Amino acid sequence: MAGSRLTFESLLEQLAEQGAPRTLPDIARDAESRQTGLAREQLDELMAARLQVMREAAKRGTEAPVASRSGLTGGDGHRLWQAIEAGGTILDTTAKAVARAIAVAEVNAAMGRIVAAPTAGASGVIPGVLLTVAEKLGASDERLIEALWVAGLVGQVIQQKQPLSGAQGGCQAECGAAAAMAAAGVCYLAGGDGATCFEAVAIALKNQLGLVCDPVAGLVEVPCIKRNAGSVGVALVAAEMALAGVRSVIPPDEVVSAMRDVGRALPTSLRETGEGGLAATPSGRRIARELGGVSLGDGRN
Repeated sequence: MAGSRLTFESLLEQLAEQGAPRTLPDIARDAESRQTGLAREQLDELMAARLQVMREAAKRGTEAPVASRSGLTGGDGHRLWQAIEAGGTILDTTAKAVARAIAVAEVNAAMGRIVAAPTAGASGVIPGVLLTVAEKLGASDERLIEALWVAGLVGQVIQQKQPLSGAQGGCQAECGAAAAMAAAGVCYLAGGDGATCFEAVAIALKNQLGLVCDPVAGLVEVPCIKRNAGSVGVALVAAEMALAGVRSVIPPDEVVSAMRDVGRALPTSLRETGEGGLAATPSGRRIARELGGVSLGDGRN
């Protein structure tokens, strides 16, 4: 979705233009079509294929335990899913979304097939949230694919100011962006207009500002997988608030600018180097030693 520089304000202006009514998915597909030369129908087929990969990863990690290559993590998505089926959870819809998010993140840690949305390290948030909300609302796959286009468009706007990598902006750039993208997708699924979707973006990002990237042993496992889970909660809360009419005092474009500035201000030790935060705790260092000093290159982002 390349082309002229996108902002949330400019997207709202496009939605308000006179003529044939346009939607956020229309804008996203048109931009992608201009970049790739593919027809909209072909693009929807590609998005449907990505949706299927998301479904398969979520199913794999909830139906049975999935262990990472390192053996450090695994099985939590399945464990939580079993608790849901046994009636042992407090918030069923949220628990389902969290279980699916963990499941996808665990499949990623096991070097399985996932969709980097927007990165592999944050790959569980969008499928966890959107698959679960679509199920709850009885949304069709066509509608779900449109919600994925909305999420992708949000990611495109964010990355024009802040690269979506923990090494450059901390985990706020990965799980934070994923939460914002998922929140916008939920608002779309629930019938929210463009302004509502973008208010959800602002609310989600504000709740993730300053989130550091501190992978233990340089692997995208601890605390990454549980941060996917936490970001599900942020996305759902942001969407609920925006759909209820709650507005962000700071406009979404300015929130993204603040996110960029915060990312630049983070010390190197908190930007995926494994030198600070949880990675630098006694347990984090012990795990790194036990795993043989795994290099950062063995993780995926």
